[in-house]
Amino acid sequence: MRNSKKGFSLVELMIVVAIIGILAAIAIPNFIAMQLKAKRGEVPGNVDGIKTSEASYDAAFDGYIEANISPRASSALDKQLVPWTPSGTGWTSLGWSPDGEVRGNYEVVSISATNFTVNGNADVDGDDAVATYTADIDSNAELVSANNIY
Repeated sequence: MRNSKKGFSLVELMIVVAIIGILAAIAIPNFIAMQLKAKRGEVPGNVDGIKTSEASYDAAFDGYIEANISPRASSALDKQLVPWTPSGTGWTSLGWSPDGEVRGNYEVVSISATNFTVNGNADVDGDDAVATYTADIDSNAELVSANNIY
């Protein structure tokens, strides 16, 4: 009768472990990049919301309003959520506020009587390279920094 062995050899197990290690080495950096991209994703939504509020303000008052950088200076940007604390009267007059805490900062610059620019900045990976989105009356939020800046 033949001797039947069941199970895997050590070499087969080592090959499986090596394959799993290679897949993990590829997947983990992509996973981290997706997390950062999701955290940065707050900014274009808020920039578009501010743009819509500016258009509404223009319809009601026939002009655009400027709003200071809020809620924090660019030097303090990081991944931590902070309460929305608008500075200046522009945000109150504009009537826009986020649904909760924010990671970025936002400002509205009125360039002329017929146009404005909304800027939103974030640095969710804390490397001092700021991701910037802008929008104006004719365009929605657009990433102006490199796509791999978080």
